[in-house]
Amino acid sequence: MVGISLFGSKPSFKKGDMVYAWTTNAGLAEKAECGGAVTGLLKFALEQKMVDAVLAVKKGQDIYDAVPFLITDPAKMSEAAGSLHCGTLLLSKLVKKYLDGAKNKKIGISVKGCDVMGLYEIAKRNEINLNNVLMIGVNCGGSVSPNIARVMIREKYGVDPDVVHKEEIDKGQFIIEYKDGHKGISMDELEEQGYGRRSNCRRCKYKIPRAADLACGNWGVIGDKAGKATFVEVCSEKGAELLAKAVASGAIATQAPDPKGIEIRGKTENAMFKLGDKWRKKDFTSLGKNLWETIQKETSRCIKCYSCIENCPVCFTAAEALTKDSLMVKAGDVPPGQMFHLRRFAHISDSCVNCGQCEELCPMDIPMALFSHAVRVEGDAAFAPKLGPSAYKN
Repeated sequence: MVGISLFGSKPSFKKGDMVYAWTTNAGLAEKAECGGAVTGLLKFALEQKMVDAVLAVKKGQDIYDAVPFLITDPAKMSEAAGSLHCGTLLLSKLVKKYLDGAKNKKIGISVKGCDVMGLYEIAKRNEINLNNVLMIGVNCGGSVSPNIARVMIREKYGVDPDVVHKEEIDKGQFIIEYKDGHKGISMDELEEQGYGRRSNCRRCKYKIPRAADLACGNWGVIGDKAGKATFVEVCSEKGAELLAKAVASGAIATQAPDPKGIEIRGKTENAMFKLGDKWRKKDFTSLGKNLWETIQKETSRCIKCYSCIENCPVCFTAAEALTKDSLMVKAGDVPPGQMFHLRRFAHISDSCVNCGQCEELCPMDIPMALFSHAVRVEGDAAFAPKLGPSAYKN
């Protein structure tokens, strides 16, 4: 069933239900996007002690600076309102590294697809207690590297990136707002010229994170609620409980989605799937017939800084093996021998989440995410019939 079931005066939701939702808090609604349902739900969860803290992202020095922060005071949730498409943080690793894997504290978190996949992969290694994590998923069309964004805005838009105070991705365009006006350029045009979204985001096919407790976004919100409400899909009992309690309390208002909006949401998702396939074909073909030969050539620039290991949500258990002197990995060698990279790729070959952190933070601009993703997809293609469906796909 789509929408709300009513038992007496109390709203009830179940997995698979879909609604348009928005916050009833005027202050949040003013700062947030698409009605502020995500921020409103997390604020409510914090107020009702459903979570002890919310891990969120806020704007730092400018729109190119995404800063993680932990919220324990519900009044501060407004600082997390809105989105930063030029922020490329991966929150899943932070839960393990700084919050003890949510083993002793309940954490609410707004997550995009790669965050969800990272949380699940870390949980498989018993480093995160997902029972203590409340995930509000947000649809993600991709993010733009801060450095690329600055160059793109200066060269393609003819605007000083420092005067841009807002950006958004809407209807296939990257749109900027600044003191003298606003301007949008087709994402397809930008990406064909080497700008636009990060390469891993272009290849991603996990756009609606249904492995979260709720999957939220603006896709499919049409009519008088367009831009004023969030499309919410219930994906778990935990998500259903949160939404029902928030609606019952009056913190969140909902209405049944327009059937045409549901259809549009599905078509948007399918269009993103096709776009992901297009970029996979293009990027993977560019590697040539001998993938390992290409990897050897590119990784010859490696300075062994360990950034790819430190920021990967999957390969942290390999860190010790790759930082110690051994028969296969010799300490002090720069660039390191090829066994250094071969062992890392082998370690994540079945679990790379295509988050792009290894490539985004590599000081030598080695396309590590492309290599890791190619190895993962190739492996999935070979073993998919045996593995069966999984909680997510990327």
